[in-house]
Amino acid sequence: MSQVAATGRIHAVRGAVVDVRYDTGALPALNDALVVEWDRSGPLMLEVQSHLDLTTVRAVALQATAGLARGVAVRSTGSPILVPVGASVLGRLLDATGSVRDLGDALPAGTPRRSIHAAPPPLAAQGTTTEVFETGIKVIDLLTPMAQGGKAAMFGGAGVGKTVLVMELIHAMAKKYDGISVFAGIGERSREGHELLTEMSESGVLPRTVLVYGQMNEPPGARWRAPLTALTISEYFRDTKHQNVLLLMDNVFRFVQAGAEVSSLLGRLPSRVGYQPTLATEVAGLQERIASVAGAAVTSIQAVYVPADDFTDPAVTTISGHMDCVIVLSRALAAQGFYPAIDPLASSSTLLDPSLVGDEHYAVAGEVRETLARFAELQDIISLLGIEELGSFDKQIVTRARRLQRFLSQPFAVTEAFTGTVGKSVNRADTLAGCRAILDGEADGWSETSLYMVGTIADALAKENAGREQDA
Repeated sequence: MSQVAATGRIHAVRGAVVDVRYDTGALPALNDALVVEWDRSGPLMLEVQSHLDLTTVRAVALQATAGLARGVAVRSTGSPILVPVGASVLGRLLDATGSVRDLGDALPAGTPRRSIHAAPPPLAAQGTTTEVFETGIKVIDLLTPMAQGGKAAMFGGAGVGKTVLVMELIHAMAKKYDGISVFAGIGERSREGHELLTEMSESGVLPRTVLVYGQMNEPPGARWRAPLTALTISEYFRDTKHQNVLLLMDNVFRFVQAGAEVSSLLGRLPSRVGYQPTLATEVAGLQERIASVAGAAVTSIQAVYVPADDFTDPAVTTISGHMDCVIVLSRALAAQGFYPAIDPLASSSTLLDPSLVGDEHYAVAGEVRETLARFAELQDIISLLGIEELGSFDKQIVTRARRLQRFLSQPFAVTEAFTGTVGKSVNRADTLAGCRAILDGEADGWSETSLYMVGTIADALAKENAGREQDA
């Protein structure tokens, strides 16, 4: 704990950034939490970001500052923001400061608390794992396998299905995953947060889940610190309880965006494309804490918004550099009705290696990617001259690539209410068997619609046979 002056006074308010002046004593340290002692009902917590001079600090507010006036007393806590951790936060919804926001009972008095700022585990203590983390989603398990204890990110523009994919992964993991889940909603809409809370309550996974929200309507400070709060809770279960943790974040771009807002309010000169000059440091500070130690893994799945579908955006390239598995969502595929709209050629995973997934998986994935890549090359010729102008070998590739595209689509459990199609989860062996059958030409004579939005190849065959009987 740092030696601090007992009380300061509000000196200036600029939206979410507040200057506090101290008359005597030492100034609070950087990242220390300050509590505004005002006459409003809700709390107002500040976090120190810089020392302006010998008597003044500049801090970021984590709640709305509407109604805050100069001269209001500010109490220094002498420590960074401390958030509740442990078993008592399971099944609860918290905000960035660790306050309960689910209208339930207050947390027990003895609940342990931890600082939201922590160093990543030392390199020597970090564990490495090559165990595949099966999701039940065909295109992910085949082409971009995830690692237990790894980091995977889904990159996509607005409306291409990032949140739906994260929700489906939560749904899929809930049944077979026995660890703790921590969900960080960064810049989430209230509707999305309510839907997720309801979904988790109904599916019975809420008792093993912690929800942390920094909502879209909250100040940038709350959105900026919400993922650190979720990380702190995850680290407690990993380090103290030695439990595996599934950390889900939606949406990491909003964390960067909140950092950019805070940076400009703090008076820092912007960097490339208007982002904060500390972009790489802030992203690294978040991502490098997501690590596994011997006996316990933190597996992270993150959604990342891509502004204006520009994958060269500095925020997107900075985040992707920290990932083991990069899943790219394509607007063109979404427009054609292929869901999940994952681009099989742009997506990649460090786990797609024969020594890790096996020779058969590696061979099938390579052939699938090769077939789809050749089909993409032939698209211009087909649009200009028609498929009839292709050679027999290329025609065969087009036939199989179109069937592979449809087979890699999949109905989701979380969209069942909208589509009326029962969601399917497919294990890796069935995915490989289905793709191998299509590559070997077993489905060449089938209708393409028989392979669209099905689970296994057996489901597709049943759909094909039913269609033939109906035609007859």
